[in-house]
Amino acid sequence: MFDVDDTLVLSDEFDQNCFVEAVYEILGHKLDTEWIRYTHVTDAGILDQHINENGLQTKQKEIHTAVKRVFTEKIASYLRKNPAQQMPGAPAFIAELRQLENLSISIATGGWQETALMKLESAEIDVSGIPIASSNDHFSRTDIMKIAEHKATGAINAQCSYFGDGEWDKKACEELGYNFVLVGSKACHTQSIPDFRNRERALKYIGL
Repeated sequence: MFDVDDTLVLSDEFDQNCFVEAVYEILGHKLDTEWIRYTHVTDAGILDQHINENGLQTKQKEIHTAVKRVFTEKIASYLRKNPAQQMPGAPAFIAELRQLENLSISIATGGWQETALMKLESAEIDVSGIPIASSNDHFSRTDIMKIAEHKATGAINAQCSYFGDGEWDKKACEELGYNFVLVGSKACHTQSIPDFRNRERALKYIGL
């Protein structure tokens, strides 16, 4: 199971900027970008908490629709001028996993599905046929991950490994009993890879 931002695609900085700009454009509020303080570090979860903290619950659905629309437009506009960069080795690693028997691949992103797919396509990472769960499905990262698992394996009780880049990914894996592999250096973890070019280490961490 893979996260998207700064795991498969180097997108965290422009994604954050577009999200903050979208919230400001709709609400006139500057969004707190200290992500670790949010209960659910997902697009839907962060926006929900911001709405609640500012007493805007009665307009929640309306705000979600408007922010998501503007955010999607901003991501599309950015990517037209600045194609997303892939995490080195990511496409080849996914292609290799596709060839293995008795293994299912899925994507669980805290972002909305529309923008996640835009970034993956822009970075030329082929995820066709791979189940994806996102903020479209739930505001909670752990629930998003459980949905992705179910989409990939159905009712089968399978061992799951998750590649992610943040402390919130690590925490979610601890809660779910998933094997966590850190990609990059934004957190600390015993199992970590700088990117997917070290395929042998990545495969070792997931028991292959």
